[in-house]
Amino acid sequence: MNLIMKTKSEYYPDKWVVVKITKEDASCVYKVFACWYGGYLNGDSWKLNSGITSVTFNQNVYAFNGLSGSVYYCGINSYGTNTYGQGVLNNLIDEIGKIGAQMVIMPEHTNWLQLCYQQGATVK
Repeated sequence: MNLIMKTKSEYYPDKWVVVKITKEDASCVYKVFACWYGGYLNGDSWKLNSGITSVTFNQNVYAFNGLSGSVYYCGINSYGTNTYGQGVLNNLIDEIGKIGAQMVIMPEHTNWLQLCYQQGATVK
């Protein structure tokens, strides 16, 4: 029997926020929007995870587990975006509004360990 082990992707963003996406049917999903600073040859970059399934916290770092199996390791003091990332995020917020959904940036001091990350949960 051949076992194929899928390796999980791990990300360590320079800056990060959690966004809440609420659909027309009032279901919602939380996602990590991550930003990295570029260097001389590479520009800044960003990534939106597949959806948070669970969170752990250890030594001032949140580990956000995603639907795809990826893990985003986000430092407690790195909440926010860089200038490039904020521009991208503003564009995403505008675009998602055009399809009848809403995306909001969650407050920095949200207790990430107590949110319900069940995909498609209904907003009350």
